[in-house]
Parts: sequence; structure tokens; C-alpha cells
Amino acid sequence: MITITHTHAEGTLIEGSAKGDGVWEILKATGRNWRYFRSLGQIGLGQSRDQAAKTWVIEQAAKALREAGHEVTVTIDNTITRSFAEAEAERYERAERRADWHAEHAGNAAAASDAAYETSRRIGDMIPLGQPILVGHHSERRHRRDIERIDNAMRRSVDEAKRSDYHADRAEAAEKFQARRESVPTTLRRIEGLEAERRIWQRALDGEPSNRTLRNRETDAYVPAHGKYLERVKFEIEQLDEQLTYWRDVVAKAEASGVKVWSKADFTKGDYVRFLGTWYEVIRVSAKSVTIPAMINDGPVVHKDGNRCTWTDTVPYHKVKGRKSAEEMAEILAKAETA
Repeated sequence: MITITHTHAEGTLIEGSAKGDGVWEILKATGRNWRYFRSLGQIGLGQSRDQAAKTWVIEQAAKALREAGHEVTVTIDNTITRSFAEAEAERYERAERRADWHAEHAGNAAAASDAAYETSRRIGDMIPLGQPILVGHHSERRHRRDIERIDNAMRRSVDEAKRSDYHADRAEAAEKFQARRESVPTTLRRIEGLEAERRIWQRALDGEPSNRTLRNRETDAYVPAHGKYLERVKFEIEQLDEQLTYWRDVVAKAEASGVKVWSKADFTKGDYVRFLGTWYEVIRVSAKSVTIPAMINDGPVVHKDGNRCTWTDTVPYHKVKGRKSAEEMAEILAKAETA
């Protein structure tokens, strides 16, 4: 008996499978993201935790297993959830464990590299400097063997050094995981994406046109979500609202600590915005970005007039690095001319 279970908190897991029963091979052949989770000792669907059940993937897997002679039951319960804050805390905890694991392996590899290098040096020190191989002499065989040992030891030293660098880089990336994930520009982009996703589900709830809104088969008209799909839509909106609340709180805390979060309220037409090391005159201000002269124009300060490239570009607020008013910029340029 093979049971495919899904809960929002635990994801999609396979129960009742044992090594050698063919279940793993059947699932991998479906082309989906089925994986073996060592920490659980179970096969599961990758990236299925904290997500609604991917019923089409589960049904495909159940069909393949039944066709291979397995008895399969499917249990789906999206009501068993955990908070988004709990999920984030677990991600950060896993990142810390990864950092520790890679740091340990980096240290071991570095020690192995040093040991191999010392072995190479020790063997080389026993051969007089510049000593050629004495062909036919009783020392020829030992000399050639020592040269081979030196070469092998140096290769091991280089390989272990590379492995140490790899694990050190991975450890550093894991250590910075939370900082990168909670950086204000990254978080603002994530919020925009979540807001867009929520609007799509809201249109499905209201029966407005979208790729997730139901249609009446007879009239081909969009209709509000109903039945089981209504439960799914409400669930997705609730999850998105929870995530938005969490990430907006991250931004609010960053602002409280002194991080500047730019918005439409900070700019007016004629101001200058700093982007990628250059100051650009603001041509237009909108809810999500400012319009500037073409970024390909030359110079540390680019005005709206007199440029070789006449089109415009936009800079989203999460990429803004500074602001100057027209008066402040004029004063700066005047001082630069007289310097």
C-alpha cells in the first residue's frame, strides 16, 4: 500500500515505500520534482511545503504507480498549515546548519590540502636540488617513484584547496542568506510580486477576467469562483495576505532602523535621482518609478536636454540610491566649475 499525502505544512510525501520496491524509479520517470529527503527518510515532492497541493502532479504519480501494480491511496488536507513566520524561521535555521556544515568541510579540506603539500615538500627535500634521474643507476626506480609521489601529492593539495574554496563560498552564502532575503530592495520586489499575485486571485474570486478565473462553458463568460475552487481561492488569498503582512513588517523595521525606502512622495519633476553611480534628471514621477533620460547617455550628471540619446528609461524606487533637488544639483555643478 502506497499512500500519497499532502498537507500545507509538510508538503507532498510518499508513505509505505521501501528501498527496491520500484516506487522511486516510477516517480522519477514522471518527470516531476520527486526527491528523496534524507532527513525524513521519505520520497517527497520538492518545493511542495507551504503550498496548495499540486493535484495534477499527485494524480499523475498515482496513475503511474497503479499501472505498475501498486495499490495507491491519496490523502490531501490543505487545512493543516503553519504560519509564514514559522516557515521563514525554519528557512533561516536550515541556512545556519548549511553554513556550519560547509564551514566544517572547508576546514577539513584546507587541512588536507596543507598536509598533501607538506608531503610533497618533504619528499622533494630528500632529492638534491637539480639532481637528474640517473638512468641505469640503482636509484632510478626510487627517484621516479618519488617524482610520481610528489606529483600526486601536489595534485591532491590543489584539489583539496579547490574543495575548501567551494565549501567556504557556500558557507559564506548560507551565512548571508537571511540578510540577502530581507534586504529592502529584494523585499520590495517580492512585495510587488505578491501584490500582483493577489490581484489575480482576487479577480478569480470576483469573476473578473484572468487566467485563473472560471468560465461558464455555455456562455464562455467569466464567473466568480464557487464550489471547491472557491475554497482554494480564499485559501490562496489568505496565504498571500499573511506573506504581505510579514514582508511589509520587515520593510517597516528596516525603515525604523534608518534604512531609506524611496517612494513617489520623495520626488518631483526636475529633481535628480542617483542610479548606478550616475545622477539623472527626473522627467516624470509615477507610483512605482521615476522616468529619466536614457541611461546610456554619458557623464556623471545627465540632464533631460542636450543628450545624444533621446529616449527615456525608468528607475523603480527599490533601485534608487539617492536624490537631489534641482537647486542642490545646480549648486553642486556650480562649485565643480569653479574648483
